[in-house]
Amino acid sequence: MAVPGPAPGAGSRPRLDLQFLQRFLQILKVLFPSWSSQNALMFLTLLCLTLLEQLVIYQVGLIPSQYYGVLGNKDLEGFKTLTFLAVMLIVLNSTLKSFDQFTCNLLYVSWRKDLTEHLHCLYFRGRVYYTLNVLRDDIDNPDQRISQDVERFCRQLSSMASKLIVSPFTLVYYTYQCFQSTGWLGPVSIFGYFILGTVVNKTLMGPIVTKLVHQEKLEGDFRFKHMQIRVNAEPAAFYRAGHVEHMRTDRRLQRLLQTQRELMSKELWLYIGINTFDYLGSILSYVVIAIPIFSGVYGDLSPAELSTLVSKNAFVCIYLISCFTQLIDLSTTLSDVAGYTHRIGQLRETLLDMSLKSQDCEILGESEWGLDKASGWPAAEPADTAFLLERVSISAPSSDKPLIKDLSLKISEGQSLLITGNTGTGKTSLLRVLGGLWTSTRGSVQMLTDFGPHGVLFLPQKPFFTDGTLREQAGVVFFFSQVIYPLKEVYPDSGETPIGTREVMPSFTHPFPYQGLQPVTSEASRSILGPPPLPCALSILFFIF
Repeated sequence: MAVPGPAPGAGSRPRLDLQFLQRFLQILKVLFPSWSSQNALMFLTLLCLTLLEQLVIYQVGLIPSQYYGVLGNKDLEGFKTLTFLAVMLIVLNSTLKSFDQFTCNLLYVSWRKDLTEHLHCLYFRGRVYYTLNVLRDDIDNPDQRISQDVERFCRQLSSMASKLIVSPFTLVYYTYQCFQSTGWLGPVSIFGYFILGTVVNKTLMGPIVTKLVHQEKLEGDFRFKHMQIRVNAEPAAFYRAGHVEHMRTDRRLQRLLQTQRELMSKELWLYIGINTFDYLGSILSYVVIAIPIFSGVYGDLSPAELSTLVSKNAFVCIYLISCFTQLIDLSTTLSDVAGYTHRIGQLRETLLDMSLKSQDCEILGESEWGLDKASGWPAAEPADTAFLLERVSISAPSSDKPLIKDLSLKISEGQSLLITGNTGTGKTSLLRVLGGLWTSTRGSVQMLTDFGPHGVLFLPQKPFFTDGTLREQAGVVFFFSQVIYPLKEVYPDSGETPIGTREVMPSFTHPFPYQGLQPVTSEASRSILGPPPLPCALSILFFIF
């Protein structure tokens, strides 16, 4: 039934390119809607913490060079004072680093909340969720993208946040300090080293992003297969389908594991590049310091003074190189973020495109579920007319073959209508068009009544029950009568029944109209583990009417 749709950017391979940057910036607009938003304020707080932390780290880094001087001069009082100062700075640095991690964790939770709610708003708008899951197959596993991919994206991004925001400040400051210590040769050598490492890692990261996106797709397919077995466990057992489903599930597992092995093989070369540049960086710092020493710039210093100077200059050069190597070390995390950015960005672009094209977006408000007719409905037909079809032709979205051709039909209140036919002749397709799930290929379809208990309700072939107990399912139906909503207000965690529902819910202690269905008490309803069967759905429906 699913048909490919024109997903924006679906044909291009995900890479670290301009499309990644555009999608990443669009996601950032969701995470930071304004300068005064909560996320922006937390981000500024994180910036202040990291800057203060770097200031303390600089003071801690100078302590070894001061120890050389104190110990060389055998200054006991200076040694005690310096030790006390070192302990205080280390405690302060540990505290700031802890608050840094705490703020990053808060950002992760807030980012996930905002991004997930943004996608939910687009996903549940109108019938977008139906079109995306049933009529289109260009976006794989939208549930995984909204739940798992968003979670991993926000977690990885929050782990990078503190390092990224402080990098410009630390690079500028330690570049200046390195220039003061070693001249122009030190900063130029370190910057050249970093550019070389960036180019090499950028080349190694390209294939990883593409393979990561494919791996996440297979992860979703494997999880969906297990969910399919869980939902249809009883029918599968009747068919004795265990052996077949075992083979099919293992086949999906093997495809997933093979992709993971290929991803690990590509990541191996990235790890080699990262570790090589990390260890070469430690040697480079001493090479930069050795040049002015062997050229005679510090020839007039004593060994103790030279040791102090070398220790100080070594810290500045090593920390500048460390700032660059930290950015290089983020290559693996950045490749993960890029993969999740493409998956989330593609889903968001598709949802936005579907929302703009949707002509029947449902807004869950009182105006839609009210008993008064919405403005704009035709008034030419009698008030008891529910549907009016004129020369309607229907085809499945995945095919041009007509199922129904030139159908004219009028459905009125009190009229009994039975549609019969063989499988695949279009009986359910006609209901999908009446319900607005499909669009007709030709003709006019008018719904001249409201959707609700005083208008039209559709009962699908497979009843849908949301999570909760049987009595809470009844609350969903009462929602159409605007009696109780939402479910959280019907049965809160405390188990108390809110005022205003006691006049309604006790009526469920009487037998339902459907013969054979026993009364449901509060205790019995809470013991139900699965969704009620079709007779239960019919009983609730008949009870409302």
